[in-house]
Amino acid sequence: MFNTRSKSRRAPQGFQPPQRGALPQGRAAAAHGWSSNSQLHPFTRKDENSRLFHYEQKVKQAFAEIEPTLRMLSAAQHEADFVGRAQALVKSELGLELPESLLVDSWIKPLDIGRLYAWCVFETFRQMSDEFFDTRPLADADDFEFQRFLEQCGFHTLDVSPCADGRLAHVIRYVLRLPYKAVRRKSYAGAMFDVEDSLQKWIETEMLRHREGSPNQAAVPTRYLKAAVYHHSSSKPESEGCAAHGSDTQKAAAAALAKLQAFRQSVENGFCCGASIDLLLIGMDTDNDVIRLHLPDANGEMDVDRYVDAIDLFNATRNSSGLDAEAAVKRYLEDMSLACGVSQPTAGMMRLSARLLCGNLSQIDYVRQYHGGCYSDIGHQERFIGMGIGFEEVQLRNLTYFAYLQTVEEGAKDMDVGIKIFTGLNARRGLPIPVVIRNDYHGQVPGARDRAEARCHQLDNALRNRFRDFADRGLLHTLLMVRDCQNDGMAEVVGSSLDLQQQEAH
Repeated sequence: MFNTRSKSRRAPQGFQPPQRGALPQGRAAAAHGWSSNSQLHPFTRKDENSRLFHYEQKVKQAFAEIEPTLRMLSAAQHEADFVGRAQALVKSELGLELPESLLVDSWIKPLDIGRLYAWCVFETFRQMSDEFFDTRPLADADDFEFQRFLEQCGFHTLDVSPCADGRLAHVIRYVLRLPYKAVRRKSYAGAMFDVEDSLQKWIETEMLRHREGSPNQAAVPTRYLKAAVYHHSSSKPESEGCAAHGSDTQKAAAAALAKLQAFRQSVENGFCCGASIDLLLIGMDTDNDVIRLHLPDANGEMDVDRYVDAIDLFNATRNSSGLDAEAAVKRYLEDMSLACGVSQPTAGMMRLSARLLCGNLSQIDYVRQYHGGCYSDIGHQERFIGMGIGFEEVQLRNLTYFAYLQTVEEGAKDMDVGIKIFTGLNARRGLPIPVVIRNDYHGQVPGARDRAEARCHQLDNALRNRFRDFADRGLLHTLLMVRDCQNDGMAEVVGSSLDLQQQEAH
């Protein structure tokens, strides 16, 4: 339903207005109809939910087993044949084989659990990454279909900038149910994306349209769609919202909208073709993945106080036929805009919004089915920081805090937020902060791999200089990786702070 502070609301004929109020949380979920045994929404993709959950559980469990395994390892370090026992334990519990250099001195000095922890996190991620690119567990057969659908809606590119918070890392493949390869995703703290970077991507996209007819011909009157995703917490709005905006939802939404407007203005000022840009603002409740769409009106303008809430849609359509989900959702949007006296978005924007909301209905049921209607980890529980350029394989909630950047200096705010989060998660408990530094490159460009590797080392050095206290105390470890994204290959390890320490020790 459209939510607004300035206009009264009237439910459209044929729909029952849902009861407003706080969404059910935790153990109270069952009392509000959110139990895993509840009937699924008719638009829910049950088979897809099952497949996505299997993958999520497999990966999350691999990371979750690291700490318990190392606790057992620590308690047994003075037993006879410790090295052999340790390797057997880690192989059994984690499927990993530890470097013996991390174990051989345990008879004379305590195990360096911090280094072992960092190594296990890095190796678990490396294996996850390899499997992702090898077996394509989250691949969507509709990549081509979605691009065609996007163009039918009047757009040739969908460029999404979510907040870097790890609780939004699954926004493309899970929350919105979009094929991740067909959507550009770049995350920034507070969804405060780099306008210049987005402008450069727009220029590159338009150049390809003119020179190569990709993704479509420049003569086709389609537009570049830029979206930003901010977030909030319905159960703990004062403490578990966006850290970059002090958990102030209105501030987070307004700041993201201002960035979108600045991007459109930059295109208009530099190229006099603002008509080729469309904007979309999306809010997301990180407790349960319910989204709100701030739909633009007929003139392309949005209001942070006016939005369509997916939970209202969920309740209003739960007794509908599942034969044509997107058509039913589109009718709902049309009725609601009429009821609220708001000029309707373009037909293409309405159609795309219906698809996004329809996908989110499946995700709402996903959280109901497998997480009781609300995630147990409503706060930060990320396992590592992902820093640099890349990480296509990270499509899971609360696994990685992103800091997409070219230099540490330009991404200082994002890294500061990430280090603050991991100070609470790890450093205060004596565990190091694992940072995977990544640079993807285009293999057809001469020298691109060497430059990507050099950039990784530059970022590594700059990171250690900025957070020298953490590094000196062994509370910051890094893994350096590069990947040829042009050939869609696997990521390659090109360095690690653990390797450097091992070389210095010997």
